[in-house]
Amino acid sequence: MPSLRCTAVKCVYNKDQLCSKGDIQVGGDHAGKSVETACESFRERTGVTNSTGTGYEKIEIGCTACTCDYNKNKVCHAGAVDIHGAEACKSKDTCCGTFKPKK
Repeated sequence: MPSLRCTAVKCVYNKDQLCSKGDIQVGGDHAGKSVETACESFRERTGVTNSTGTGYEKIEIGCTACTCDYNKNKVCHAGAVDIHGAEACKSKDTCCGTFKPKK
């Protein structure tokens, strides 16, 4: 499983830039670059709701961005993954910063 760092601090699952969900899904069926991907597991933190649980450093990442070099059978096999979205309020405002197009 890849290690994960996530800057989407407005996500209910973000715990100190780690994910407390346990697994995530990255979308981007026809992505050609990083900004065409998104963390589909993103859920906006609303009101006073804090993140839940403990953040995991290693996490299973499902991925529909089959054009990414790290995607093997819709599972991410990168050593480390960065999810970007410091100002994200919706899933589409995030992206996988580790996306690498297949050659």
